Amino acid sequence: MNLFDPFPQRSLSLRNRLVVSPMCEYSAIDGVPNDWHLVHLGSRAVGGAGAVIAEATAVSAQGRISPQDAGLWNQGQVEAWQPITRFIKSQGAVAGVQLAHAGRKASTLRPWDGHGPVPAGQGDWQTVAPSALPFDEGWQTPQALDEAGIAAVIADFRATAQRALAAGFELIELHAAHGYLMHQFLSPLSNQRSDRYGGSFDNRSRLVREIVTAVREVWPAELPLWLRVSATDWAPADGPRGWDVEQSVQLAQQVKPLGVDLIDVSSGGLLPHVKIPLAPGYQVPFAARIRHEAGIATGAVGMITEAEQAAAIVANGEADVVLIARESLRDPYFPRRAAQLLGAQIEAPVQYQRAW
Repeated sequence: MNLFDPFPQRSLSLRNRLVVSPMCEYSAIDGVPNDWHLVHLGSRAVGGAGAVIAEATAVSAQGRISPQDAGLWNQGQVEAWQPITRFIKSQGAVAGVQLAHAGRKASTLRPWDGHGPVPAGQGDWQTVAPSALPFDEGWQTPQALDEAGIAAVIADFRATAQRALAAGFELIELHAAHGYLMHQFLSPLSNQRSDRYGGSFDNRSRLVREIVTAVREVWPAELPLWLRVSATDWAPADGPRGWDVEQSVQLAQQVKPLGVDLIDVSSGGLLPHVKIPLAPGYQVPFAARIRHEAGIATGAVGMITEAEQAAAIVANGEADVVLIARESLRDPYFPRRAAQLLGAQIEAPVQYQRAW
């Protein structure tokens, strides 16, 4: 495999294996994307990526990370996304969206407004989780979801998938990573339930499986469905076992026959103050292990900043696609620069061809 080989996904074919990772912009009003999102996402499609995935997009107002998160829980948001997806596709990229519910990490300040939860009485809202355990000291205590609440969350994901199709998206990624709601159910460190959604591995993974099934019921069979996971909580070795790569392999094996086409492999986010061994490509071994042991396509992400580094990941069979996050913020044209460095051909918009 080569970085600039097409990547088939059901009826689609990504023009190359570089994907713009979903990154929150914290710039929507009432969940409605705007000109910032059009230019931000559109410029990365012009930049040559195979797919551009919009930020964590809330399936309900309660599921937002911050008050400024983008959403897809009403028709007005659908209509606001349509010109954005239309432009992304006009530039030859696949338009994707990450559907998310933040759980106990909802109702938080956007980064440049401070850190932690929205102060009480300043636009905050009640958060929910598998268990009534706050994320960290000073954070609000979430309300433990009952089975009716869980059913409502599943219904929200299902309805939002339908809206995503109406908005023009061709790829859905479900967000089960970074300490958000689905990840909270997966990890025994945040899920202390004693019902059929807690305890054993199969019980803790039940919500993810039910959301995947509900989304696949309404998401066209010809379009791909991805799942982002945190391969590990990075829990201290001398403490209780959290979510880890062995369980991530098991989850991948469970969701593949349910219709998941690719596991986007990240890590962390469930616990505050953990020590993560940051280094270039530090999460790539997790993607490689899931790919080989679960027999499913994977995406690698995290401190991948060089063309040769990205090319080696694909050539070595460690992942099928490389998701570029912060490097694509620094350089929207990373795929074009990578193609030049690697001697690959990548078509430029006619308006830009005199520069390429």
